[in-house]
Amino acid sequence: MEKKLTLSKDDKMIAGVCGGIGEYFKIDPTIVRLFFILLSFIFLGSPIPIYIIFWIIIPSKKFNTPPSQKHKEGFYDFSEFDDKK
Repeated sequence: MEKKLTLSKDDKMIAGVCGGIGEYFKIDPTIVRLFFILLSFIFLGSPIPIYIIFWIIIPSKKFNTPPSQKHKEGFYDFSEFDDKK
């Protein structure tokens, strides 16, 4: 199976960037977060725009949800309320 870098849906604090990087490299996301905070202090906040760029560039995980559960994600199928004659 091909390993892809994606935003984490399970382990996220802001956008899931550090969680996704942790899942990709199989390390604890807390270590990635601490490393990112350390870099922010060392380089006076310059990693913050990099985080935002990662947030934009890294794709989200895509789940195949069955049609019966689409209403939970905001895509409700109103066809069941149509008049059936």
